[in-house]
Amino acid sequence: MPDSKPGQMLNRSARWFALLTIPFCVLTIAANAQAKPSGDAVTLQEDASAYTLSNGIVTARVDKRSGDLLSMKYKGMEMLGTVAGSDGLPDVQFDKPGKNSRGFGPFTDHQYGFWSHDTDGPNPTTIDKVTIDPKTNGGARAEVSMKGISGGKPMGAGPGGSFISDVEIRYALGRGDSGVYTYSIFEHQPDYPASILGEARFCTKLADMFDWMSVGPKWNKPYPKAAPGSAHEDKYDFTADQFDSPAFGWSSTTKHVGIYFLNPSVEYLSGGPTKVEFLGHRDTNTIQAPTILNYWRSSHYGGAVVNVAQGEHWTKVIGPFMIYVNSGDTPQAMFDDAKAHAGIESQKWPYAWVSGVDYPHADKRATVTGQLVLRDPQAKGAKMSDILIGLAPPAYTVQIPARTVQPRAPRAGAPGAGAAGLTAAPPTPPPAPTVIPASEQHIDWQTDAKHYEFWAHADANGNFKLTGVRPGTYTLHAMATGVLGELAKANVTVAPGEPLKLGTVIWEPTRYGRQIWEIGVPNRTGEEFAGGDDYAHDGEYLVYAKRFPNDVNFVVGKSDYKQDWFFEQVPHTESPNDAPTTMNTGNHTGRATPWTVTFNMPQAGGTGKAHLRIAIAGNGARQVNVALNDQPVGVVDHLFVDGSLGRNGIHGVWSEHDVAFDASLLKPGTNTIKLTVPAGSTIAGVIYDYLRLEVE
Repeated sequence: MPDSKPGQMLNRSARWFALLTIPFCVLTIAANAQAKPSGDAVTLQEDASAYTLSNGIVTARVDKRSGDLLSMKYKGMEMLGTVAGSDGLPDVQFDKPGKNSRGFGPFTDHQYGFWSHDTDGPNPTTIDKVTIDPKTNGGARAEVSMKGISGGKPMGAGPGGSFISDVEIRYALGRGDSGVYTYSIFEHQPDYPASILGEARFCTKLADMFDWMSVGPKWNKPYPKAAPGSAHEDKYDFTADQFDSPAFGWSSTTKHVGIYFLNPSVEYLSGGPTKVEFLGHRDTNTIQAPTILNYWRSSHYGGAVVNVAQGEHWTKVIGPFMIYVNSGDTPQAMFDDAKAHAGIESQKWPYAWVSGVDYPHADKRATVTGQLVLRDPQAKGAKMSDILIGLAPPAYTVQIPARTVQPRAPRAGAPGAGAAGLTAAPPTPPPAPTVIPASEQHIDWQTDAKHYEFWAHADANGNFKLTGVRPGTYTLHAMATGVLGELAKANVTVAPGEPLKLGTVIWEPTRYGRQIWEIGVPNRTGEEFAGGDDYAHDGEYLVYAKRFPNDVNFVVGKSDYKQDWFFEQVPHTESPNDAPTTMNTGNHTGRATPWTVTFNMPQAGGTGKAHLRIAIAGNGARQVNVALNDQPVGVVDHLFVDGSLGRNGIHGVWSEHDVAFDASLLKPGTNTIKLTVPAGSTIAGVIYDYLRLEVE
């Protein structure tokens, strides 16, 4: 049995089980809920280059210049991936000209733990200081800060590039804590130039002993290194919804220790409760370091936007979240402990020890309560499930600047590239670059990373509670399995420290007319369709072609969408040797793919309008053509490409589309509606959520 020291396994009991069944973001903050921590006093040591924080459980060393977490030891074991120098610390590497960082070595980017946007700019003015001195509080807590002053120049280097903003990074350690907290503060000053944030996250590269990855309900498994010369497992296979994954990380089956990220709140993450993201994988190089990632802004599965204008003063606090370490007999026991501790951390949110940044304490935040009631005349007595309630900033638009996309060169052996053993074909002139003109993009809760969002699950009766809400004006959103669309109630104002009781919130879903038929379940994913339970691997376009060689022919009243409707409609290809495309990652091309829905009308459609309502859970297509009885009646276009098909997903950015046509075109007896995805890349398709035909 594991011992009972801080950070090691907690006894399982009904009390912890009840805690785990409550969404971590809706747990209330109770006064004096936590006993005073016991254990060794926290100590803080400082030398010329780093701070060292320790409490007898963990010891963490932080670089003063960059804000990198250079070392984190638990039970005397180094938890992070490093390349040791003669001094026992990571070797000094030069990761780019003029930038001295304890950096890349043989790792893909950094080693150990780091924020993508650090304090080590090209001409840095970095201010390091102690923000909580344990000598002043009896060893209860220490905190250190590294702040990089941009001065209007770019900072950091995430995968999407740098960002013009001051950046502050903090680390904190309390008495009895089995892990350290970290958070980052961005502040764009009004006199700084406009800037667009690329990908932004905190990442750890872990020690080689970690071999079991636990990053959500679907991915809790051993993850050994790939054999030399073998392909790595695709990192896009291991994504999960951030909202439902408050604890995620790795454990060691040989050393019986674990390390996890714990998000006590989702307010600082982007994309709301349906955001799909990387949480962990092995690094994609020869070292294959186990990796944990806390993305708060990415381009994955629809991405999210932070655009800041010149003259705009903008700040955002990312975290604090906890880098938690523990020990236990099995990976499952350690993962269970981490999930339980995530619930404990959520009870402490907002943390009382955070100060000096834009982070309202509990007395300046609010609790918002109410009851969501469904009122749908065509579905009397219908029950909602999986109800999500959220407060998010009002939707807005941003200007997307013009950009040039360089085409990919043909791969070896492809037409125009020559082939081994054959006379090389004449060189093919490279395609001209594509110039994408400037445009506007609509930003809502699914694609926003600039602001804060607050979400919770409601109970089966629609009762909801949102805790720790920052003051501001929001739009209240609601969605549920079984209901098409979402509620959006604007101008909900939250005052500092004042509870807000919204009472009964009536949701009347949009209905254009009498429902004729439906396919699927409105739940914002394609999981209920054929193939929807086995989507997370490459080559689904080939699976589709094999399972549906004649494409989908769905007969309303006879066919079963669980078997007869594939979860994604993609250009049809049957051969992996089809000509490559220059789109995305070089997937194959396919022909246009028509899907047919056959249904019966007992009488003519009448003189009003018919509405084909299509809910799309993820998209890579430019359009879907719609025909009724082989006559074109509309096009679903202006689709947002979210990359979910190319990244082996089951959903990305959800959208609803209405194809309206004259109901008189519906004839008595048999009718057909044909949905056609144009020819092109085999990932230029759609993932369906739900379809419904209504007649006024």
